Amino acid sequence: MFSCVNLARHLGIDPERAMRMANNKFQRRFEAMENLADKNMPSGLNEMPVDKMELLWNQVKRAE
Repeated sequence: MFSCVNLARHLGIDPERAMRMANNKFQRRFEAMENLADKNMPSGLNEMPVDKMELLWNQVKRAE
């Protein structure tokens, strides 16, 4: 993590802001994936196979 922070600083990127933005994007996508799973399966993500989760994740990414 320390190396990533130093690299970001070297590239002129605010590491804290970059991490916050990445976390927000992940949370937004994951919540959208949960919503799609809830619509498609009664158990949502709880019993969904990993390959189906990946399909939903990619669907959400394309929608953005």
